[in-house]
Amino acid sequence: MNTVNLVIVGATGAVGKEILNILKERNFPINKLRLCATSRSAGTEIEFQGHKYLVEETTPDSFNGMDVALFAGGKASLEFGKAAVERGCVVIDNSSNYRMDPEVPLVVPEVNPEDVKKHKGIIANPNCSTIIMVVALKPLHDAAGIKRVVVSTYQAVSGAGKEGIEELTEQVKATLDGREYPPNKFAHQIAFNLIPHIDVFQEMDYTKEEWKMVKETQKIMHDDNIKITATTVRVPIYRSHSESINIETEEKITADQAREILANAPGIIVQDDVTNKVYPMPLFTSDRDEVFVGRIREDNTIDKGLNLWVVGDQIRKGAATNAVQIAELVLKYDSLMKKE
Repeated sequence: MNTVNLVIVGATGAVGKEILNILKERNFPINKLRLCATSRSAGTEIEFQGHKYLVEETTPDSFNGMDVALFAGGKASLEFGKAAVERGCVVIDNSSNYRMDPEVPLVVPEVNPEDVKKHKGIIANPNCSTIIMVVALKPLHDAAGIKRVVVSTYQAVSGAGKEGIEELTEQVKATLDGREYPPNKFAHQIAFNLIPHIDVFQEMDYTKEEWKMVKETQKIMHDDNIKITATTVRVPIYRSHSESINIETEEKITADQAREILANAPGIIVQDDVTNKVYPMPLFTSDRDEVFVGRIREDNTIDKGLNLWVVGDQIRKGAATNAVQIAELVLKYDSLMKKE
């Protein structure tokens, strides 16, 4: 595999830092590395594989001579994404800015890797909850055809960034000390509470996060006929999102068949032994790249239905790892931009 010149935009944030960890773990073939962020973070020093890098302020010239640009999220890709493409970079964007653009592939490598070949400079990384769900759904969809999905998520505060983590920590301390700590990052107190509200409310009183799961899943799975309804909930844990997923299929599939299919699917670990109380939990799936599936059982209300409990680390597989996997596919398929 040829080495590439790589730039990371948002290198000082949680996802940017995780991207660096994963690049090292996966031995991604880097020739030259450039780390960029906002003017506020410029000047920070980051060590990577024995070398110290000075974080630069992101400008259009940050992409000169680079092959791949990993955008860790936020608004940066709107400001600099097209400039990066114009300079010959393949942009892999972790934000929601381009996900539903029909010209931009939305990719989960275990689900639709070939879509990488269709890029015109930008490839979008899906929403973290969507990634975790579709990794579990795809092998079942291939086997039996999914007609309908009902999903409820239980999403960690780190999905809201370091501010979410800090708010949970300080509110827990305050509550135990009998003090008040008014909510700032979240709409309500998150300590010792659940909040059935992530992102802004949109049409039909579903939140933006819920509509992401609907629309992104249909795009990734190449099937607008799959009916999907979602409820997304913020829960007071630090890391790893959990999802309760009910599916209705075209063909009958038993729980045992589903376990076998999932156990043989890429990127999935089945933990499903209720006799011994074995099932996925966020505490034990954090800092892992796999999607964990358990509580696999047939829906007792319909003939062709299953219930699944799915858990995954939303910072790794739900963001950073998926982005690096996409970059690996770009190299595998020889899909770098042609330099003039």
